Amino acid sequence: MRAPKRSSRRAVVGGLAAGGVLAAFGMGSARAAAKAAPRVVVIGGGFAGASCARLIKNEDRDISVTLVEANSTYIACPFSNAVVAGLRELDRQKFGYDRVRADGIDVVHRKATAVDAKQRSVVLDDGKRLAYDRLVVAPGVDLRFDAIPGYNEAAAEAMPHAWKAGEQTLLLRRQLEAMKDGGVVVMSAPANPFRCPPGPYERASLIAHYLKTHKPRSKLILLDAKDAFSKQKLFEAAWKELYPGMIEWVSLSFGGQVTRVEAATRTFVTEFGTHRADVANVIPPQRAGALATAAGVADQTGWCPVDPVTFESKLQPGVHVLGDAIIAGGMPKSAFAANSQARVCAVAVVDLLRERTPASPKLINTCYSLVAPDYGISIAGVYQPANGLLTDVQGAGGVSPMDAPKSVRAQEATYAEAWFKTITRGVFG
Repeated sequence: MRAPKRSSRRAVVGGLAAGGVLAAFGMGSARAAAKAAPRVVVIGGGFAGASCARLIKNEDRDISVTLVEANSTYIACPFSNAVVAGLRELDRQKFGYDRVRADGIDVVHRKATAVDAKQRSVVLDDGKRLAYDRLVVAPGVDLRFDAIPGYNEAAAEAMPHAWKAGEQTLLLRRQLEAMKDGGVVVMSAPANPFRCPPGPYERASLIAHYLKTHKPRSKLILLDAKDAFSKQKLFEAAWKELYPGMIEWVSLSFGGQVTRVEAATRTFVTEFGTHRADVANVIPPQRAGALATAAGVADQTGWCPVDPVTFESKLQPGVHVLGDAIIAGGMPKSAFAANSQARVCAVAVVDLLRERTPASPKLINTCYSLVAPDYGISIAGVYQPANGLLTDVQGAGGVSPMDAPKSVRAQEATYAEAWFKTITRGVFG
């Protein structure tokens, strides 16, 4: 994915200096050389931001790179559904930044509160300002607690979302463990766009696996604000095979749109009726993280329009946006996609700083989903810029075959685990 390293103008000038050519230029050239060291600030230490910071530094060691991330430990969302289902411990989702620092990157564990695009500086929560020549923002998503009447941060303690890995993940797991056999789990999934399109259906699958194993008289109802979802045929075939009668998917057309919740009674209200849950999981609508608005890179949709070649914001020159926060056309919001975007953006940032024209890229994405611990399915795509967005390269992607034997499903589950190990090692060391 990475382009080969190219000689920068600074390297050429350095070679001339070694031959004594620059001696005649005196102090003026020394000041010019010092001024030529570009500064990049990256905000957000997840799969997009941390990847991009490391890749920029690896692409051009002379660039000063600062990574701003409020948390000293990153908790990964991929595979967190396995934590919910008791198949994995949360500690396996946690990663630090020591290897990022070892790459020569200045890691600042503060919250970025504002971006002054005119002055090209980032304001931190301690009042300090970080100057930049290019800024990369990877703000992730925020949950829209204003989108479903009755659902807010307080309600999430009774009806957890578990859509940001951490304490909410464990809360949903504890509620499942405490539920009596014969209880009803009710989930709600939002309309597009949102982070990880197959995620709610993987979660439903793994919760069903937990119920089948530990509470076989229980069932799960999935209320959906859509009439179709990612890898739908594969999921539904797996549900029929593995969890017959245990998962009920209610589409938008059949009353899946949640219009209100009552946290005190764990009740979902829809246009067609109500659903009372013993365990309730609300996945609310989402938007780009709050920093996107503070940086002026989010539009009226709540998401961030970008140039698909460089990922530079269409609203703020000099600011690049990556990951789940962007309007990416056909490319989904996933950790794999964020990492692919980071690779392209890193090369583009270096090119722009060195006054080179970035090349038009091709990006890839693969989403693995576990339907059971030994049953995996996947979807893959290749994307390229067209008409200001990232669009599918026809014929370059695909999904798992419908009629695959159990050995292939087991192999895909193994691939999913290997992918997670590989990407987290690449991002966090």
